[in-house]
Amino acid sequence: MTTPAFAKRRALRKTIPGTGGRAASVFLIPFFVLFAVTMIAPVIYAVSLSLFAEKRSGLGFGGATIEFVGLGNYVQVLSDRTFTDGFGRLAVYCILYVPALLAVALVLALLLDATVAYAKRAFQLLLFLPHAVPGVIAALVWAYLYTPGVSPIVKALESGGIAIDFLSAQLVLPSMVNIAVWEWAGYNVIILFTALQALPREILEAARVDGAGEIRTALSIKTPLVWPAIGVALLFTVIGSLQLFTEPKILSSATTAVTSTWVPNMWAYDAAFTRNDLPQAAAASIILALLAGLMSWVVTRFTSKELTR
Repeated sequence: MTTPAFAKRRALRKTIPGTGGRAASVFLIPFFVLFAVTMIAPVIYAVSLSLFAEKRSGLGFGGATIEFVGLGNYVQVLSDRTFTDGFGRLAVYCILYVPALLAVALVLALLLDATVAYAKRAFQLLLFLPHAVPGVIAALVWAYLYTPGVSPIVKALESGGIAIDFLSAQLVLPSMVNIAVWEWAGYNVIILFTALQALPREILEAARVDGAGEIRTALSIKTPLVWPAIGVALLFTVIGSLQLFTEPKILSSATTAVTSTWVPNMWAYDAAFTRNDLPQAAAASIILALLAGLMSWVVTRFTSKELTR
């Protein structure tokens, strides 16, 4: 039985500032512990690993010692031509991939939001399904569709007098862009379509009353209003493009145009598991992480400036 004094003390605790914060911190502790174990600790370990190197004396029969080299691994990685050349390919990939993905996602989201679009939920599911396919499986499927002699697409083009080698040195990069767009377009469509559905309907109705058609409304009203969502999609796309690994790794088994160090992530993988040089692989990973952080800051600054105009 609750006494009046106990009820008074309980009511008093509810009114004391900070009691709700303590309760929230109890629920947040598991997240922060998991975040520290899975994110912070590996980064700290990679940074510490990148500052050391394995040194062998004589012909290598005298054993190996671990020595502190400071930024020596970073200097060696950045002076390796195969590593820096990978950034050039990655830059071309980003130039092709980022605008193509955002344009496709925005057009499909606007079509879904248009009044003439029917069965919206079915179309959303169909567009999102490629994203549900694991990246390795998607790359394997497209590698089959790109390979001459077995691909039905290549055979159909050849029967029409068109000979295209999607895995050639000139077309392998656009072929990777196609795989990534196919896989990630639906994910970004959901982001943009959700933002479009949240727009005030009265603004759109006023545009129609003023005589604006669907295309004019989409370009002049809807697109500027969902710019924050476009900025989020842009940020995710840029960060994801810097992590390019699965597509070139799978296609490297089908074409000689893609080497084992074709992009920086593949260089780090090759250093760690082929050359057994973990310190240099850690240094390459930290360089990529710093680049991703820099690009995230640039994209965030760019999108925030566009919002304030």
